[in-house]
Amino acid sequence: MKVGDRHYRSIWPDPSGPAVHIIDQSRLPHVFETLRLDSAEAVAEAIVTMRVRGAPLIGVTAAYGLALAALRDPTDEGLNRAAMKLRETRPTAVNLMWALKRMWNALLPLPHAERAAAAWREAHAIAEEDVALNEAIGRHGLAIVRREYEERGEPVNILTHCNAGWIATVDWGTVTAPIFMAHDAGIPVHVWVDETRPRNQGLLTAWELAGHGVPHTLIADNAGGHLMQHGAVDLVMVGADRVTRRGDVCNKIGTYLKALAARDNGVPFYACVPSPTIDWTIEDGLEEIPIEERSEEEVRNVRGLDAGGRYASVAIASPATAVANPAFDVTPHDLVTGIITEKGVARASERELVAFWPKERRREAQLS
Repeated sequence: MKVGDRHYRSIWPDPSGPAVHIIDQSRLPHVFETLRLDSAEAVAEAIVTMRVRGAPLIGVTAAYGLALAALRDPTDEGLNRAAMKLRETRPTAVNLMWALKRMWNALLPLPHAERAAAAWREAHAIAEEDVALNEAIGRHGLAIVRREYEERGEPVNILTHCNAGWIATVDWGTVTAPIFMAHDAGIPVHVWVDETRPRNQGLLTAWELAGHGVPHTLIADNAGGHLMQHGAVDLVMVGADRVTRRGDVCNKIGTYLKALAARDNGVPFYACVPSPTIDWTIEDGLEEIPIEERSEEEVRNVRGLDAGGRYASVAIASPATAVANPAFDVTPHDLVTGIITEKGVARASERELVAFWPKERRREAQLS
């Protein structure tokens, strides 16, 4: 997508040498900066600090991290050390493990001398596939938005939570793809953007929508239920960091509450999910998905621009107050209207998801 007059992806290879460039998301939306990463260690640091974030992008970035490691040490031991370091960066998003497993399976049978070049090709293939997956999700989601508009004849109001936009993927985004496509097709849409504390990733969604000219309004996290009660929300669309084979959706903390409010008010609730985000080895999301507990400093402090336009961090909680910071929650499948995938829209059930991916389901089950 474009930033100003220039097209960007969220990650791209350096044409002059073995490295990748990323958009530093820890600085957005106030400061737009890019960073060059030239080692697996730099990639791991970028994932941990959320300079790159979003389940699909984390997976792609980890693949490039392993490719950079293969340049330095292509032995089994060297690749395994790098893979372990990358695997430990974020525990919840399944795309990271999926990408590392795919890279490992592609590289392990090869002679050491061939691994570096093959790793770079495979990482690039994963990145290109991510773009195609999200574009396909956009087309299927567009049909839902179009149908909503044709039935109502009024602008479609969509509520989002967290950021599942183009900077959470390589391009297009999962949730933003259908929104961008609807807007470009002349379908009037308006997006209610949850701020999504504590890291305020909703500000990234607002930045993306503004860049594309999509009408939107930033709201406090707890305003969504009120808006649904008053008929101001037609659809809820969220992303996911992991989806179980029966359709439980693990996403940014607060998603579950939006799903409850949507059910109570008869508002359709969709998760936009590329297939690498589906974990076929897990059935019960509440029992089996590890929930990342992040630093208490994310809750104690807010970041933004001060009165002088300088980037600053401000403490909002007393050091004497204990803080908990679970980063994700799980929305049970029975609260999910549908899962929008690159193959179409499935009901949140094992039967319908497996019907889309019967071979992948069997393969993942064998590897688990």
